[in-house]
Amino acid sequence: MSSASYRICTRCVMDTSDPDISFDADGVCSHCRNYDLQAKPIVDRAASGEAKKDLDALVERIKRRGRRAQYDCIIGLSGGVDSTYVALKVKEYGLRTLAVHFDSGWNSELAVGNIENIVKRLGIDHVTFVVDWEEMRDLQLAFLRSGVANCDTPTDHAFLAVLYRVASRHGIKTVITGTNFATEFILPRAWGYSPADRVHLRAIHKRFGHVPLRNYPTLGFFQRYFYYPILRGIRTVRILNYLPYVKDDVKREIADTLGWRDYGGKHHESIFTRFFQTYYLPTKFGYDKRRAHLSSLIVSGQLTREEALASLSALPNDPDKIGEDKSFVAKKLGVSDAEFDCIMAEPPHSYRDYPTEEWLYGLKDRVWALVKRMRGITVARI
Repeated sequence: MSSASYRICTRCVMDTSDPDISFDADGVCSHCRNYDLQAKPIVDRAASGEAKKDLDALVERIKRRGRRAQYDCIIGLSGGVDSTYVALKVKEYGLRTLAVHFDSGWNSELAVGNIENIVKRLGIDHVTFVVDWEEMRDLQLAFLRSGVANCDTPTDHAFLAVLYRVASRHGIKTVITGTNFATEFILPRAWGYSPADRVHLRAIHKRFGHVPLRNYPTLGFFQRYFYYPILRGIRTVRILNYLPYVKDDVKREIADTLGWRDYGGKHHESIFTRFFQTYYLPTKFGYDKRRAHLSSLIVSGQLTREEALASLSALPNDPDKIGEDKSFVAKKLGVSDAEFDCIMAEPPHSYRDYPTEEWLYGLKDRVWALVKRMRGITVARI
């Protein structure tokens, strides 16, 4: 990108590394405008406490729906800030909770310790699904060799599949997630295709993989949007959108209450995700996910633009730590450093270079937006 064509938002720190970004006459980007239209009313209502009555009513509905089962709800527990805070809140609300951890093989030691502390101090039941490592290793390598931006898909896809499977097995009707608008609304679609697309995942594995995926958990479109929610009656709740959610305050609360320890970066509880965000994306694509994370905090009033720019002036991670992560990932995947460098040196590819069900997801979004408009509900991007 030439310096003449480079632009950065005058309100947040999103820039033209997102090829789909646009700017108004004041230099404010499309991400900020979308936040004001779609997310700000929800975030402001939660921050003011106005959403508490809705949250109280929601908790009572969750309890009524779960009255015939052993658990009221299920949560995914990665050990990150969002999932840890969800675990703390559902316990406070008196919900009988089953926590599920997906062990993708990439947990940091700190993440393992945090998860142990969370379930022990809260006294909540938990199960851990340990992935078949040979299958996971092969799939992870396939995504790296494909050259697509979102090579963290194997973990994200399987985690959701496991959540629904376990919920269905136990008759649980509510999945509570840590997804929220206050800290993660901004994330350019162009920076990585959705990990939900099973057709895309299987196509990349068929092209570059070698080990049959017999045990790796997958979730198809109709399972996610028809079988589990309609036939099995499993609903998803984003509970943090009902709560005042200030990231620094939450970190202090979970540290004081649960002994939680910080990883130094969003989603850095996974060694692969840390490598993916601090080396793979910036090196191969020029995408710095910190821009999106910091911009979300700016528009929700948790950070100034000047503070965000100061954070971005530093490297995404310590160079020595990046080198250690790179060598660790190569070794764990069973390739030499030289072979790994060759994989990294291959040209990047668009996800559209491989089969997808993007048209189906696009159709779902259009239908859902139409239904919500007909009902008079503000459309919020999920």
